[in-house]
Amino acid sequence: MLKLIGSFRPTAAALLRTASAAQPSARLSTGPQQEQRTFYEFRTYSIRPDQNAAFHKLTNEKIHLRTAHSELIGYWSVEYGGLNQVFHIWKYDSYAQRAGVRAALAQDPSWISEYISKALPMLTSQDNEVTYMVPWSRLKNPPQEGGVYELVTFQMRPGGPAVWGSAFQASMTSHDAPGYGTLLGAFHSEFGLLNRVHALWWFESADHRAEIRHKAHTDARVVAAVRNSVVHLDSQRNQLMFPCSFSPMK
Repeated sequence: MLKLIGSFRPTAAALLRTASAAQPSARLSTGPQQEQRTFYEFRTYSIRPDQNAAFHKLTNEKIHLRTAHSELIGYWSVEYGGLNQVFHIWKYDSYAQRAGVRAALAQDPSWISEYISKALPMLTSQDNEVTYMVPWSRLKNPPQEGGVYELVTFQMRPGGPAVWGSAFQASMTSHDAPGYGTLLGAFHSEFGLLNRVHALWWFESADHRAEIRHKAHTDARVVAAVRNSVVHLDSQRNQLMFPCSFSPMK
């Protein structure tokens, strides 16, 4: 009897064929497939404290040399959550475009002599990160000029959007839909630390942010959505930023 059962044991290849036939559309994936080629480069520069004012003045005067090569989304000075720092976002349609831009800048004598050669000694560090918009988010402009911006960075636990994507979306929309801030865009990292997502918010003022954040903490829907999302969270950083005078987002 034992010999008879052994003779009908399916082979590994047969099992694989059966599984494939039963699940023809199965994919090895950790989240939604990236459909957009457009990506956003996040750049953070740390400035020598004694050169902060000089750096801002120089950048205000010479930023046109840089924006002649590619699109600037926004340029901010960090007020809370990081001293003597600037944060800026650049848009690219492809990696080939970015490579072309960097090559052109390296050959641009005005950019090198009038800006880079003067700006670099003012900096203590530079950091960049490539991000994409999350599938359910679209980049928006603020409803009016003169407000403040908050960049909230979430370091999620490994696993990708398949694990935490829905909970993160619910947490963001629970704040955005009732008006507890205006969500301008949600981004996920591609190069840099992985499992990182960013939310860019706009508020009328820092005091307005404090007021509506207090209200959000008493909203049962917000509390529930945050509770479901925070179980996937390793760390979080909040930075309040003011737009520079030359920033497209003001």
